[in-house]
Amino acid sequence: MQKKYLMTPGPTPVPAEVLLKTAEPIIHHRTPDFSAALRSAIDNLKYVFETKNDVLLFASSGTGVMEAAIVNCFCAGDTVIVARNGKFGDRQKAISEAYGLNVIDLSYDWTETVKPADIQAALKENPDARGVIVTQSETSTGVLNDVKAVGAIVKDYPDTVLIVDSITGIGAVECKTDEWGLDVVMTGSQKGLMLPPGLGALSVSEKAWRAYERSTLPKFYFDWMKYKKSIDKDTTPFTPAVTLILGLNVALQMIREEGLENTIKRHSLLADATRKGCEALGLKLFAPADGRGSAVTPVWVPEGVDGKEIVKTLKERYGVTIAGGQDHLVGKIFRIGHLGYFGEFDIITTLAALEMTLAGLGYKFERGAGIKAAEAVFMGIDE
Repeated sequence: MQKKYLMTPGPTPVPAEVLLKTAEPIIHHRTPDFSAALRSAIDNLKYVFETKNDVLLFASSGTGVMEAAIVNCFCAGDTVIVARNGKFGDRQKAISEAYGLNVIDLSYDWTETVKPADIQAALKENPDARGVIVTQSETSTGVLNDVKAVGAIVKDYPDTVLIVDSITGIGAVECKTDEWGLDVVMTGSQKGLMLPPGLGALSVSEKAWRAYERSTLPKFYFDWMKYKKSIDKDTTPFTPAVTLILGLNVALQMIREEGLENTIKRHSLLADATRKGCEALGLKLFAPADGRGSAVTPVWVPEGVDGKEIVKTLKERYGVTIAGGQDHLVGKIFRIGHLGYFGEFDIITTLAALEMTLAGLGYKFERGAGIKAAEAVFMGIDE
């Protein structure tokens, strides 16, 4: 028998309390019981999003709410500025182009952060742009983009909506939707919300609703107004993911009990320990020092080691599942997730397994150094 540890940036581990709730007999979605559960879920999502705006909940993946943001805000031929520095920024560009939008492409190397000044310059050159689209926390790279600074820029353009992919940001990093002027913010259930995949949520500002009113792109299942009208009546326009919504309430209550500020601090501590542990092994971190989020730690594969074997050995020999690199980074980096239901000993266990894996693959380092460095972070010891 092998105990398994899920250390990926999504799906993330699901607390036992949530699993038990989703294992209860299913209820019908057109009942007072479900209406009460939906109302609670929406209220708690507003707390996590830090917004008083509408929050809409869909039975979909994160890509579903990405598409929902596009089709509800724009018309074919509209100009949008897409700032991208990873796989999911690339996806935002692809969705925009699929719907006939004119994309002003701000492309960065995956090791770089998006530069708010570039967005400001692009808006000055394209004042008719109807949208700015940016990823806050890039799952593929661990890079954290400064959406607060972007929000301060876009707020001066009354006809331009700011769409933020915070699918691996919400619940892990600070994201003050209203205070920062973020018009559409999205997340998925399998990340910081500590649920299985299947739910997508997004917030909609008043500016975004004005964009919806002029939008002519085709939409049916993802039509925001269908959801708003239904949610205002504590129901849904289509059959919802009932068990996931019931579990969502439990997960969100756990975040409330911890306190959102403390939840974000916990993620920051876990990220710091993971990075200090990896660096103590002589490994090089992928994301730039001035742009590292708290959801995932990508690490360069050391020279002379097979990156795919690191991921494979961790999983098969030690029961620890991490993520490899994506697209052109396959085999070149590995990614350790610490987003959602994680604690100190998840990091210690993963670093121990990583040390044993690297040693078995012939990499030379001081055994125990990674664990020691992580322990120092958790104990508050300055070494």
